[in-house]
Amino acid sequence: MSGHSKWHTIKHKKGAADAKRGKIFTRIIKELTVAARNGGGDPDTNPRLRTIVLEAKANNMPRENIDRAIRRGTGEEPGVSYEEVTYEGYAPGGVAVLIQVLTDNRNRTAPEIRHTFEKAGGNTGSSGAVAWMFDRKGVILGDAEKIGEDDLMAKALDAGATDMRRTEKVFEITTAPAEMDAVRDALAKAGVPILEAQVTYVPQSTVRVEAPTAASVMRLIEALEELDDVQHVYANYDIPDEVLEAISAA
Repeated sequence: MSGHSKWHTIKHKKGAADAKRGKIFTRIIKELTVAARNGGGDPDTNPRLRTIVLEAKANNMPRENIDRAIRRGTGEEPGVSYEEVTYEGYAPGGVAVLIQVLTDNRNRTAPEIRHTFEKAGGNTGSSGAVAWMFDRKGVILGDAEKIGEDDLMAKALDAGATDMRRTEKVFEITTAPAEMDAVRDALAKAGVPILEAQVTYVPQSTVRVEAPTAASVMRLIEALEELDDVQHVYANYDIPDEVLEAISAA
């Protein structure tokens, strides 16, 4: 599967591990703080904040934690100031990798990112090295086991979606980044079972990767996701299902 169609599978696998360590809460708290700092503390007028609040609720984050993170972002409570940074590089096999980071110390984060790439046989790149290979889009996942394709396609088009396709047990609906919230809300009102919704980076094309290089690519992706400051990792790999399954079973 490609890095695009498989992003949610990797994310869910990572989510299970994150839940044990509580890292998922830390990631969301950082995003809540930065979203509130940049766009204000009212989810009704700050779409980015609203999306993160919904994710926080979906992960059963206590309301007190959500409100505290927002207050830190608006300056009502003291807290750490995070900076948004994007790092770029190449994994083994020429796979392009884009990493979104929230950090309070670039001097700590940059060497960690570089070391992680080098250890896995990849290398970091300069700003703009791979970013042009990705398009920013809204991606909404609908439960394919609870709604038919024709029914969802009609509702998605009416809501303003730009495309839809099925990947495994979900329908992947794409939108313009600025339209993601409106499309998600319209689909929810229409009774569509939504599993997840976010603005993400989608590769314009993918790089085919076979074993054993595929294992090295996945090790790098997972190692990057383990770093405390890393929020999201995007890549343009295309790994066959049977190879990915063998990696997961190893």
